[in-house]
Amino acid sequence: MNALAEFTGNLAHYLKPPDIERIEEAYQFSGKAHEGQYRDSGEPYISHPLAVAGILADWHLDPQALMAALLHDVMEDTKVSKAEISRRFGKPVASLVDGLSKLNKIEFQTQQDAQAENFRKMLLAMARDVRVILIKLADRLHNMRTLGAVPPAKRRRISRETLEIYAPIANRLGLNSLYQEMQELAFSHLYPLRYRVLAKATKSARGNRRQVVGKILGEINQCLSAAGIEAEVTGREKHLYSIYKKMLEKNLSFSQVLDIYGFRLVVENASACYLALGALHGLYKPVPGKFKDYIAIAKVNGYQALHTTLIGPFGMPLEIQIRTRDMHRIAEAGVAAHWLYKTSDANINELQQKTHTWLQSLLDIQSESGDAAEFLEHIKVDLFPDEVYVFTPKGKIMALPRGATAVDFAYAVHTHIGNRCVATRINLEPAPLRTELKNGDRVEIITAVHAKPNPAWLNYVKTGKARSHIRHFLKTMHYTESTDLGEKLLSQSLQALNTDLVDIGDEQWEKLLRDITAKSREELFADIGLGKRLAAVVARRLLAASEQSLAEVNAGPIVIRGSEGMAVQFAKCCRPIPGDPIIGSIKKGQGIVIHTHDCLTAARSRTDPDKWLDVEWAPEVARQFDVGIHLSVKNQRGVLAKVAGAIAAAGANIDNVIMDEERGAYTEMYLTVQVADRQHLARIKRSVRHISEVVGISRERT
Repeated sequence: MNALAEFTGNLAHYLKPPDIERIEEAYQFSGKAHEGQYRDSGEPYISHPLAVAGILADWHLDPQALMAALLHDVMEDTKVSKAEISRRFGKPVASLVDGLSKLNKIEFQTQQDAQAENFRKMLLAMARDVRVILIKLADRLHNMRTLGAVPPAKRRRISRETLEIYAPIANRLGLNSLYQEMQELAFSHLYPLRYRVLAKATKSARGNRRQVVGKILGEINQCLSAAGIEAEVTGREKHLYSIYKKMLEKNLSFSQVLDIYGFRLVVENASACYLALGALHGLYKPVPGKFKDYIAIAKVNGYQALHTTLIGPFGMPLEIQIRTRDMHRIAEAGVAAHWLYKTSDANINELQQKTHTWLQSLLDIQSESGDAAEFLEHIKVDLFPDEVYVFTPKGKIMALPRGATAVDFAYAVHTHIGNRCVATRINLEPAPLRTELKNGDRVEIITAVHAKPNPAWLNYVKTGKARSHIRHFLKTMHYTESTDLGEKLLSQSLQALNTDLVDIGDEQWEKLLRDITAKSREELFADIGLGKRLAAVVARRLLAASEQSLAEVNAGPIVIRGSEGMAVQFAKCCRPIPGDPIIGSIKKGQGIVIHTHDCLTAARSRTDPDKWLDVEWAPEVARQFDVGIHLSVKNQRGVLAKVAGAIAAAGANIDNVIMDEERGAYTEMYLTVQVADRQHLARIKRSVRHISEVVGISRERT
């Protein structure tokens, strides 16, 4: 009961007696529900919810959040239902507890799937109410503090999860103290030997250099006093995980990292920050390029301060942070500062707005992510703490993850801008869309009405928003194309059975969709277009296989225009081009794959006639096709340039060139050339044959 008395004593500082009584009632209810349950450490289970609520009480969270913290495991670990919690403690508390409950009723194929789905539920609940994540983070913090009693394998898994997900979320929400403690605890459990070695070395180094640090503190205080600046100056101890990370990332030795000392100055107002900076730059020489102004441009998690690196006594680098008291509060408490300090502070309000915007973006990404693992992948990207700050043409500042490209910027401005972007100007100069943005860049996006996302963008975009929107667009486009193709294939199969698609009645459609468990006609068409179902089989089932309907007639081949997109693929083995006699193969998940009639690969797999279709080229096909050309040429200087010139003169591009090693007087060349049709290929061959060094030319065949 001592722990409960201490907890309620803390509540008395900011809550009214009726609220404390309700919280005590939640404690009694939770204690009864968890009766007989114990933690791995041997303590009664109720000690955990009480400790979580105690962490939240330090942030001055409201009674609903504290009750939810005390009840956060009852739905998962006991027979208590959401309805019962709602009846006893109100709907808001029940919603918070539900948002915190793990998914224990769904079967997952792998542990990774379960974790990903759990994170998705947590993040979406948090998007509706930020208190969910604050309770979840407090829950994880207490679990990390008591992780010593857990088996080693589970300890490592939980620690890795904390480093990858929970600590970055705490950082993203500006909860700096929580973020650093989580990192330290996770590091100590994930790499215990490295942690112990670093801890020992750090303790030894600090003891040896205590006098130097004291001398620097004295000089800084004297300098500020002479300049008439009131400030609280403290030495900042570097955390072991940040030392380890810096050693790892920059390949530094321990002594090199420890040579950087940290000091923090807390002053009255923003003007005093800049005055203190000037005074310190007069005391010690600043390191060029190491000054950062996070007051003028705050970090996305609301953090504000001036950062500078100085060369102190004995050539020792010093890291200095200068901030006001308000900035210091937000730096330590982040979004929790809203509850901890009941003020109308503009900085806190702006932080709340930024947090709300980010949480809303989670809902946008969720709506376009196919599964939980994909959603988690997008979110992980957005949790990286490093940012670059760039400007729109109108001067608005936008924060993006380090490594973000012009495409990421376009999607950050608006989804429509991203989907329609075709080019960019960075600092008024044209630049490729894949260009990585740097701090201070002015970025302008050029759009076109008929433009659409390029699948290649997925290779270099950094933000979860850009990645999810591109994938969503491509999936939708693929689905639309496949639906159109599937409708054509089914229509052709029905015509072969003397029936038109428009003559099929609603009853026949409903019966078929029910029998094959398809949600809609569009879904059925898409399945046919993707090769998941055979059009001929679906047509027969639609007509219930009546003898009259099965009188086969020649419906004619499917016409290929080359613009069908992803629903029609052109085989890499034979590389068909307009003018070649062609045949279509239905491949599951790929739609129709087009081969030439004489393709050896196609010949080997033409055992099932139901999977092959008659296809023919449209009279006009407005696109270029890759074709392979094999040349035998004399080993003479400049022959490749002559061949390239002849192909260019015939109006074609060379996509790839491979040259065999020289064998005697001749060399074999293999070119991939882009052509419009067979006639275009014939012109290219005639043009190349005129070169005296060319002794043979042929189209590559499998």
